[in-house]
Amino acid sequence: MAASNKVAEGSGTTQVWNPRLALLVAATFFMEFLDGTVLTTAIPNIAADFAVPAADVNITMTAYLLTVAVGIPLSGWLAERFGARRVFCLAIAVFTIASLACSLSQDLSMLTASRILQGTGGAMMVPVGTLVVLRGTPKSELLRATAFLVWPGLLAPVLAPLVGGAFTTYLSWHWIFLINLPLGAAAFITAFRLVPATAGDPGRRLDWPGLLLTTAGVGALVVGLELASTHPDLPWAGISAFSGAAALAAAVLWMRRSVNPLFDLGVFRTRTFRAMATGGFIYRLTISSIPFLLPLMFQQGFGWSPLHAGIMLAAVFIGNIGIKPATTPLIRRFGFKAMLVFASLASAVTFVLCALLTPETPQALTFALLVCSGAFRSIGFSAYASVQYADIVPAQLTSANTVSATLVQLGTGTGIAVAALLIRSFDGLAAFPQDPAGPFRGAFLAMAVLMLASTADSLFLPRHAGAEVSRPEANRTGPRPA
Repeated sequence: MAASNKVAEGSGTTQVWNPRLALLVAATFFMEFLDGTVLTTAIPNIAADFAVPAADVNITMTAYLLTVAVGIPLSGWLAERFGARRVFCLAIAVFTIASLACSLSQDLSMLTASRILQGTGGAMMVPVGTLVVLRGTPKSELLRATAFLVWPGLLAPVLAPLVGGAFTTYLSWHWIFLINLPLGAAAFITAFRLVPATAGDPGRRLDWPGLLLTTAGVGALVVGLELASTHPDLPWAGISAFSGAAALAAAVLWMRRSVNPLFDLGVFRTRTFRAMATGGFIYRLTISSIPFLLPLMFQQGFGWSPLHAGIMLAAVFIGNIGIKPATTPLIRRFGFKAMLVFASLASAVTFVLCALLTPETPQALTFALLVCSGAFRSIGFSAYASVQYADIVPAQLTSANTVSATLVQLGTGTGIAVAALLIRSFDGLAAFPQDPAGPFRGAFLAMAVLMLASTADSLFLPRHAGAEVSRPEANRTGPRPA
């Protein structure tokens, strides 16, 4: 297939599939996703340098993730108001400069402030970058485009412990941030050349009540999830989460009546987009818990070293990459509905099998199981990333993209919080073996049951949901039977 594919739209504009642009955006995503979790292995070294307790350093990770989550709802308006290329390039510049500030930090306060600035850049990079790619991609090439955009979210959580550990061990924790400088500079120059220049809309007004309610709601939910995973005995987690849900409910009520809403909530009337917010949210929640549960089970439950656990976790990475060339052909052959049902069911089975692992399980068998888990994970992520935009009209693309990015952040945070709560809930429960890995077995089984809710949601999708994207050739020859 040619490097580009042009399709004339009814509006008179032309969409051009540009793999280089998609790869650029994916690379910036990888930087943003990686920096969200890469500090985990460097926390002891940072604490030693700053002469503070290791637990205090967690604030730098929380501040970053919270800033990204809170900043995403505003990003769509910024792209419409000032132009996507301008905002995307600014986001890369802010992220890169903030990375330099992080590496030069002399105390915890400076590092935390720099991480907030870094999160500000990240909050604009992800949704605006996605919007740039989606706007320039005809639906017949949407599967290929999302294949580029999905891999950072798949690989970053798996590679973060390895990357952070390597830099911290052989160089210093500062290199976790310094590596972003050449990458960010190259991305900025490339973005300026590749991203099409589009004029902003100076008259586009900002829905201030909608923005304040949405950011307050998302922020309170993220804080509640963080507290639930770190301080479950305190009431503040529930209070914060409830307040966040109430604020988001108020935001929805406001935007449904507003003449100039922050988001066009009409996107939820599209069944294929709604699948991302229902079964897709559950799928991301459960899948996001695995990079959290597996290393803990291997180290605390099996007594493995961090290096041993990290090497075994690399099997998930191999599965992600190995299946990627086949993901698009599989979706084109069987359709979105079949692949979403398969990916969720197969993932649930791998969770059950993970619960049956023991330290005596042959290493090759454990490795093979995790390779399969990574492959099914990749298929599901790719299918949801594509089907959500399959039936979205161009006028709704900005709202759909921003809502999706917000739900992705919440889904990832919810998965880790739920996994942490499950481990505590099964600890000491008589129904499970009282060995060190017992609580983790219970958590994996619970996640398997939860994953079946995603399967059930996918079963209710129309048979040929998203066919314009998954089977464009069939659509050009006529409608398929129901």
